[in-house]
Amino acid sequence: MSSTPAIEAVVAAGIAHRVVRTAPAGTIEEAAQLRGLPVEALLKSLVVRRGEGDYLFVLVPGGRTLDWAKLRAHLGERRMTLPDAAEALAATGYPRGAITPFGATTAWPVVVDASVIDAGEVSIGGGAHGVSITLAPGALVAALDATVADVTKPA
Repeated sequence: MSSTPAIEAVVAAGIAHRVVRTAPAGTIEEAAQLRGLPVEALLKSLVVRRGEGDYLFVLVPGGRTLDWAKLRAHLGERRMTLPDAAEALAATGYPRGAITPFGATTAWPVVVDASVIDAGEVSIGGGAHGVSITLAPGALVAALDATVADVTKPA
């Protein structure tokens, strides 16, 4: 596979990046080792449902987990859920484990956890299993017009 919609979106945006292709990893620690980055530099792209047909992406660094109370407070929402795999695929165009806001079928809002902003670089899914995109966190936030907020807690 030479490209994905995610890679094409990053290239089209003119973002300095590096595409990393590895064997699919079984754990986040293995993925970090394969990508040559610390665990906390790997971003999991979670799809969160706010309501019928209303989603957003939340980018959660490795070693941390989504803090629902913080996310609800940040967004002013009372109830949010994670969609199942089929619904996430329909909302993003990507299968679970390869979800990324870059090149998604709909440009849903993005929230990036504040803990990654000072990292030298971060790695986000590249739209296919075993494909990731490494870039500066500031470039990621700017390209996705993301909101930065404290929405996680240690895992």
